[in-house]
Amino acid sequence: MAKPLVAIVGRPNVGKSTLFNRVAGRRIAIVKDTPGVTRDRIYAEASWLSHTFTLIDTGGIDTKNEDIISAKMCRQAELAIEMADVIIFLVDGREGINIADEDVAALLRRSKKPVLLAVNKIDAPKFGHGAHEFYELGLGTPYPISAEQSLGLGDLLDEVVDYFPKGSDEPNETDGVIHIAVVGKPNVGKSSLINALLGDERTIVSDIPGTTRDAIDTPFSYNEKNYVLIDTAGIRRKRSVEDESVERYSVIRSLGAIRRAEIVLIVTDASQALSEQDVRIAGYVHEEGKASILVVNKWDLVEKDSYTMPQFKKRFASDLAFMSYVPMLFLSALTGQRVNKVFGLVEEVITQAEKRITTGTLNEILNEAIRANEPPSVKGRRLKIYYAAQVAIKPPTFILKVNEPELMHFSYERYLEGYLRKSFGFSGTPIRLYARKRSIEDD
Repeated sequence: MAKPLVAIVGRPNVGKSTLFNRVAGRRIAIVKDTPGVTRDRIYAEASWLSHTFTLIDTGGIDTKNEDIISAKMCRQAELAIEMADVIIFLVDGREGINIADEDVAALLRRSKKPVLLAVNKIDAPKFGHGAHEFYELGLGTPYPISAEQSLGLGDLLDEVVDYFPKGSDEPNETDGVIHIAVVGKPNVGKSSLINALLGDERTIVSDIPGTTRDAIDTPFSYNEKNYVLIDTAGIRRKRSVEDESVERYSVIRSLGAIRRAEIVLIVTDASQALSEQDVRIAGYVHEEGKASILVVNKWDLVEKDSYTMPQFKKRFASDLAFMSYVPMLFLSALTGQRVNKVFGLVEEVITQAEKRITTGTLNEILNEAIRANEPPSVKGRRLKIYYAAQVAIKPPTFILKVNEPELMHFSYERYLEGYLRKSFGFSGTPIRLYARKRSIEDD
């Protein structure tokens, strides 16, 4: 099951971004004492009481302001409400209720979503009485907080996680269905690729970037296996969507699709150089631990000789050095060239992501790697690796029991990862290595 989604909404300048930063645990949103600073919804992973969730900050809802940017910010917040599992409605305890608060409250009541009313800026006893008047909004008990000073946040978050769907922290059970997310910048041919794979025009295809606004799921069967193809809106650079709330919404839907997929097709345009945004999208897939294939579309538009594909592979390998494991497939969704190879490669990569290595074999290879290249010494201390065990798949995850985890330098970890790949493959999937101190219980 996907992580629960919590949206922070309210009229402008009540402290939404400050609350967002406190809950997320790091300064992400721009905080400034000027209404309308947060024009785009910003998202982050957060946790409370062992629950992980996605937190969304929104632009302020101001239904009376007819300015075009205000209208887009309002629509952006409405989209966040549609997506959210739980909503935190933030109001200003010092200013008291105004007409904008009443309008937002009416919108939230219509949403039928769980809403927690947080009264902000209650950071001194003299302001405490200000929370009581918000009962008039008809949204239940007001929670007095100070986002700036982190007062009352624990009680608020206790209530938030109580509303999460049961089992929301459990791994996604697919019942044998493989979810394939198709992601990439706008206009690289994602929808055309899906139509070519399905042999039918299931999604709208247009040469205008941004046609696909939401993530669209299409179930189908191939080779007696069940799949769901997830078509997503193109992920643009942030500065390209500063004033376009629908595009920002599309980004979150795309990132959500990546999180719930077993494998991701990262689609790029062969007629263009790999851009910074292509690399950023690939990086998100890698960080999420998802198996992936780099699909180089529009290969029919490239003038080719016998050196063209090797040159492309070399350049992509350099640009995506952190994803040296990703296989590349050069195709044309328009002409159908090599489209028939996609599902065979998907099955190969999924097999690699689900691969399990026995503890005996794993430690035999690990000892071989250590004999070939011992860990470097740091200030007279040397890392000792006692043994390893695989603890998870998708991605393959390994725990290394060591004397001092802080001695595991990233360069040696990278060496061990490379040795494991040379020995076991793992093509198309990231792998995770975690150094843990050996305890008495491990002996």
